[in-house]
Amino acid sequence: MRILLVEDDVVLSGLMQRSLSSAGHRVDMASTLDEARHWWRVQPFDAVLLDLNLPVSTHERSGLGNGLVVLREARARGDRTPVLVLTARDRTQERIDGLDAGADDYLGKPFDLAEVEARLRALVRRVHGTDDRVSLGLLVLERKTRRFFLQGQPWDLPAREFEVLWELMTPPGRVVSKRVLSAKLSETDGALGDNALEAFISRLRKKLAGSGASIRTLRGLGYVLEEDTAST
Repeated sequence: MRILLVEDDVVLSGLMQRSLSSAGHRVDMASTLDEARHWWRVQPFDAVLLDLNLPVSTHERSGLGNGLVVLREARARGDRTPVLVLTARDRTQERIDGLDAGADDYLGKPFDLAEVEARLRALVRRVHGTDDRVSLGLLVLERKTRRFFLQGQPWDLPAREFEVLWELMTPPGRVVSKRVLSAKLSETDGALGDNALEAFISRLRKKLAGSGASIRTLRGLGYVLEEDTAST
């Protein structure tokens, strides 16, 4: 998954970034309301981890702001990215405020990093209607362990091919646009071009031959992973 982590505590954000990255996720970090607002607008994410007490840093003002501001803004523009609020604010009314603002789940500090990842998986399952174990033909994805299996054997892929196939398996049959795939695979300092993306797709198509799963191009729309009945 590509995750936006919005947290101003340097120590905590560092721990979370290392934990999530070691589990195979791509993590972009923001430590102020303005950074969170920027990244959430320009980059599609699979999930957002959102702290509430955040610095405001613009040329106009400074001080503390509430992370629910950017959450409300995102929901107002139709962004349905799953959001897990992480905060020391643990009173009932504050939980209600967060959920009313559009949060999908709420976890009080201190928390266990393993629970954060488990809740993230649950949120993505809920939004995309997927399970922890997804199969198509002879291809299987186990989300909890972040492993693919092909014909019953563990199947290791280069990082970006893995991310492309993960996205297309969330869930199978969902059309994923080139823009979304490119954005989720891009580094923060540059976008992934169409030619590079098509190269990843081409390599995956060859590797999936005979698996009962194939990637189809829908001109002007993107790509879809679907059952290949001709190979089963």
